[in-house]
Amino acid sequence: MTAPTVPKSARRKSRELAFQGIYEWLLAGSDAGAIEAFLHERYPTIKLDDAHFQSLLHGALAEAGLLDGLIQPHIDRQTSELSPVEHALLLMGTFELQHHLDVPYRVVINEAVELGKVYGGTDGYKYVNGVLDRIAAQLRQIEVEAANQSHPQGQPASDFSPPPNPYAHVPVSHKAKTAPRRAAPRSGSHPSGPRPPRKV
Repeated sequence: MTAPTVPKSARRKSRELAFQGIYEWLLAGSDAGAIEAFLHERYPTIKLDDAHFQSLLHGALAEAGLLDGLIQPHIDRQTSELSPVEHALLLMGTFELQHHLDVPYRVVINEAVELGKVYGGTDGYKYVNGVLDRIAAQLRQIEVEAANQSHPQGQPASDFSPPPNPYAHVPVSHKAKTAPRRAAPRSGSHPSGPRPPRKV
C-alpha cells in the first residue's frame, strides 16, 4: 500500500499556477486577464492562495521589463535567449524577492527550483537556483548576509554559477520573445506548454 501523497500548500499551488500563466504570456503574449481567466477555467477546483497568485501573475507581467533589467546582469545570455520555463521562473522569483519581503528569500529560491525540476530541462533548475541566489544577494542583502553569518560553514544556496554575462549592458525588451499568436484553444483542449499541475 502506497503512502498518501502530501498535498501541496496553497501558496505553492499559487506559484505553480502563476508560473503557468507567465509561461503562456512569454509564448503567446496573451492578455494577463485572459490568461488568469483561462487558468481558473482549466483548474476550477484547485485550492490556492488567490491573492498571492494574482500578485505574482499580474505583477510579473506588468513589471517584466524592469524584472528583466534585474535579471540581465546575472545571466550569461540575453533574456530573450532563455528557455521560456527558466525565464518564467526567473521573472516570478525576482518579483517575489522584490515585492514579497515577508517570504524568506530561501523559500522563494527553493520554490522556483522545485518548479524547475518538474517543468524544466535536466539542469535548468540549477541555472535558476544560481541566478536567483545572485539576485537575492542584491535585493535582500541584509537578509542574505544575516543568513550567511548564522551558518558560516554552510554551503551557498547556489550550486551553479553562470559565467560572466557579455550582454549585461544591452537594453532589454519588455517581451522575451516574439512568437506568433496562437488561436484561442477550443473547449477541452490544452495549449502546448509545461505539464499542468495535478488537481487536488
